[in-house]
Amino acid sequence: MIKLLTSERIKTERDVNLLKIKIITVGKLKEKYLVQGINEYLKRLQSYAKVEIIEVSDEKAPENLSEAEMLQVKGKEGERILAKISDQDHVFVLAINGKQFSSEDFSKEIEQLGIHGKSQLAFVIGGSLGLSDEVLKRSQQQMSFGKLTYPHQLMRLVLVEQIYRGFRIMRGEPYHK
Repeated sequence: MIKLLTSERIKTERDVNLLKIKIITVGKLKEKYLVQGINEYLKRLQSYAKVEIIEVSDEKAPENLSEAEMLQVKGKEGERILAKISDQDHVFVLAINGKQFSSEDFSKEIEQLGIHGKSQLAFVIGGSLGLSDEVLKRSQQQMSFGKLTYPHQLMRLVLVEQIYRGFRIMRGEPYHK
């Protein structure tokens, strides 16, 4: 079985001051190549932030759903997601109609949140049907990686890479453009 890295390190004074980031996703990640890529970026991120990936189970559903059944599935997955979000979390949801950021603007956004005392961020990636209205309402920001549709499993890797890139940009460290 392939396991994602966790942040179970001995706490140091430096760790206490690190930004805490949760990536809350629907479903289990099974693809070895995606797990390896995500683990590589999680390892690189350890000196910038404490990142935790939280997987909530997806709701089993038949192939052809009615509108009511889709809402019910999104609602149940939404309840699981909301249970993982704390009152202190500044929540970004990935949504196709959300705001599109350049990597530099995304970096500035994370930096500004830290400056304004937001030390806990949560990024939410919904399941194959998207996110419930309740999860969307709980978010402070909706962000998009463009009008293309990506598998939600692949979005984990893309998101972790962009968070890493954002920290590199924030610190003025070299990173390819």
